[in-house]
Amino acid sequence: MYQTFDVTARPEQGPPRLQALRDAMGAEQLDGYLVPRNDAHQGEYVAPRDERLSWLTGFTGSAGFCAVLQDKAGVFIDGRYRTQVKRQVAQEYTPVPWPDVSLADWLKEQLPNGGRVGFDPWLHAAAQIQVLLRDLADSDIELVQMVDNLVDRIWQDQPNAPMQPVSAHAIEYAGESATEKCARLAKDLRDAGQTAAVITLPDSIMWLMNIRGSDIARNPIAQGFAILHDDARVDLFMAEEKLDGVSDHLGSSVQRKDPADFQTAVAALNGSVAVDKATIPQVLADALGERAVNSGDPCALPKARKNKAEIAGSAAAHLRDGAAVIELLTWLDAQAPGSLTEIDVVKQLEGLRRRDPNLRDISFETIAGTGENGAVMHYRVTDDSNTVLQDGDLLVLDSGGQYLDGTTDITRTLPVGTPSEEQRASFTRVLQGMIAMSRLRWPKGLAGRDIEAIGRMPLWLVGQDFNHGLGHGVGAFLSVHEGPQRLARASHVPLETGMILSNEPGYYREGAFGIRIENLMVVEPAPALASADRERDMLSWQTLTFAPIDRRLIVIEMLTREERDWLNSYHQEVAAKIRPNVSAEAQAWLDAATATI
Repeated sequence: MYQTFDVTARPEQGPPRLQALRDAMGAEQLDGYLVPRNDAHQGEYVAPRDERLSWLTGFTGSAGFCAVLQDKAGVFIDGRYRTQVKRQVAQEYTPVPWPDVSLADWLKEQLPNGGRVGFDPWLHAAAQIQVLLRDLADSDIELVQMVDNLVDRIWQDQPNAPMQPVSAHAIEYAGESATEKCARLAKDLRDAGQTAAVITLPDSIMWLMNIRGSDIARNPIAQGFAILHDDARVDLFMAEEKLDGVSDHLGSSVQRKDPADFQTAVAALNGSVAVDKATIPQVLADALGERAVNSGDPCALPKARKNKAEIAGSAAAHLRDGAAVIELLTWLDAQAPGSLTEIDVVKQLEGLRRRDPNLRDISFETIAGTGENGAVMHYRVTDDSNTVLQDGDLLVLDSGGQYLDGTTDITRTLPVGTPSEEQRASFTRVLQGMIAMSRLRWPKGLAGRDIEAIGRMPLWLVGQDFNHGLGHGVGAFLSVHEGPQRLARASHVPLETGMILSNEPGYYREGAFGIRIENLMVVEPAPALASADRERDMLSWQTLTFAPIDRRLIVIEMLTREERDWLNSYHQEVAAKIRPNVSAEAQAWLDAATATI
């Protein structure tokens, strides 16, 4: 299987590791040390070698950091992980609600007389350090760059860096050659008066070079760095053994270089150099100094605006993925409550996806949380946490696949036996939010923050909400979480044609149940309205995900006529698109599941 169920960190491992780190801090005369989730590439996903936060604390979430002092250790987590962190860290660690409480404010409270706080400048983005220095300016707290990472110093069995081979990504899926991409972006650099761009995000490099890797589980990326010059040349800093099979694909305009030489090469650049201070490590920002221009990763927006080939590939992948999900739902409905565990469901779904020869991996660890586990937003089932699906529980099933032609991500919430009226009412409100966003038309130029509330309104009306964004960007056979596009309050990036995002409202009752419904959608020009004389340029969504939404959890009387019409139309489309591709048993199940309400 792609997925494993091993327990990767235990709370009891944290305290002795914490003490070892404090000893190392004492040897360096430090009063504090920062341990981020990030690696030197500053992406969301890290290799086992770079899982320093998890190794130290036991917390396995995809975002957060730990601030270790001699008498206190704060684990900073956002709203997605406030239930999970309680399960994973020992009492020696204090969960800190972030960003409600900033790191600077916490440090000033804990170190009122000042102190020396160390950090690894490769693992912290320049923008983070800039904000922290500004907010600590009125204190006697000093930030100290450490050449030697203190966690690495004490981590005796730290895994080796990944060295998996890279492969070419076919033009039929990419839709544009790497040469064309480099030329297009190089022109943008010249137009902006910039001589080069520093690129640290692995998914940006994969997109630019039309290559894919497997250094990080669930993500087809290879770790490396790149410099794009204004004449379209690329210096690619990646271990030589990864690139042996793509020499011809890369061509003569790509110079292969040792990653150890990257910092020196960055320091030697002349003129104005494009960087993204939200992702460039502080050590590289220091090397560039005033030459650094914070104009952003040049690949970010072009990568987010999927071309016709990428959209077609994603649509095709979703149809095949939907067939696998429907086979799973058919099988699941035939099992009696109490006869299955969460792991049984995960294994069955992965087995069905693996029938597709284009599958290369799952797109993230499948979330199959029943009962109170469903309220843990990013729950990962392990051999220790594995729970039986019992009558009256809900099952949150969030999963996806990495196919050669696209990346999928779908969530369905399912009843186990007979759901309660509270569960059904909450589910219906979540569904109403999902439908509202799916039906939305909006003026060009709006960002995710401008429209995200549409998907929350049915919950807000009864005092409910959820502590995650409404949606995230998704790559094309790349990272299942892709920026800069998001449906979130913090997102200032205008939505554009070709961007793929998730639409996933939810509701979570800690200790009881969770609910989430998710489809992926692509932004497209909105169809003209016959009644509009002078309509603004508008955008709308095209749905990519096709699988039934469980009608047993819907309180039909709560839906408006427009909401019913949307659901019936969606289910008709699911049946038409998926029915020819599933078994006879699944066809019969699908006919019933998509019947008109």
